[in-house]
Amino acid sequence: MAIDLSVSWLGVNMENPLYNASGVMCRSREELDAVAASAAGALITKSCTLSAREGNPEPRYATAPFGSINSMGLPNAGYEYYLDYAKIYDHASGKPLFVSISGMTLEENLTMLKAFRDAELPCLVELNLSCPNLPGKAQIGYDFAASSHVLSEVVKVYDKPFGVKLPPYFDPVHFAEMASVLNSFPSLKYVTCINSVGNGLVIDIDQESVVIKPKAGLGGLGGDYVLPTALANVREFSRLLDDKHVIGCGGIKSGREAFMHILAGATAIQVGTCLYEEGVDCFARILNELAAIMEAKGYSKLADFRGKLRTM
Repeated sequence: MAIDLSVSWLGVNMENPLYNASGVMCRSREELDAVAASAAGALITKSCTLSAREGNPEPRYATAPFGSINSMGLPNAGYEYYLDYAKIYDHASGKPLFVSISGMTLEENLTMLKAFRDAELPCLVELNLSCPNLPGKAQIGYDFAASSHVLSEVVKVYDKPFGVKLPPYFDPVHFAEMASVLNSFPSLKYVTCINSVGNGLVIDIDQESVVIKPKAGLGGLGGDYVLPTALANVREFSRLLDDKHVIGCGGIKSGREAFMHILAGATAIQVGTCLYEEGVDCFARILNELAAIMEAKGYSKLADFRGKLRTM
């Protein structure tokens, strides 16, 4: 049976639903080129700020027993670097380019959005409302009134389709509140669920120490730790959002987790911790495993099972 892994959405076509999560293999042109040359169906840049940032002090990433912990602090080359990359990127390659934006202030976000708007490039913008690893900076996504204000200002200057990256939510009331905010903006076409689960703590019992330096060891959790939370967010926003796509992100290390995210309603999937640990070869492996699962279940395309999770 022929297995079709392609995805058509937001006016673009992807050969398959996988790409990197913003923050992994995306800070430099060389890393972005490596993702573009891999089996991934798309690529996304590092969340960029107005000016370049070195980020938090090292060590700021560590492998943990069931995933990873990090407190990167938005290290990036500044938005003009990624704008220049978007200008030279081969948009006809068949792999869409997403650009992640995470300004330190609303004014910075608006400045960057205007620059990408005026460049008239076919890249897709993802506005990060959820960076949990900046000391002293709250996550906008947990303040629903502030999120609504930010998005109201964004749509005044950015008239193209765009998406947002969200933090994890844990309460049904919060799912509903954020969905209500997002549904108020028709040009907001997709959400990415989830960013890392913020402010976890991993301890090395042998050293009797934390494993990363920033924030006295607190950092965002990824990998196996976050899979159930990510799936819950994907399923709930898939149910609650009107005519918007959900990108699944969190805990994907094989075809099984990719299948789960799509079953929960994800249109496309971002890979983070697994990509960091394994490199770009993980894309081909995960896709082969996903195709094998689909063939065993008698599914020929992703739409056959997307969003069809059964409940009891």
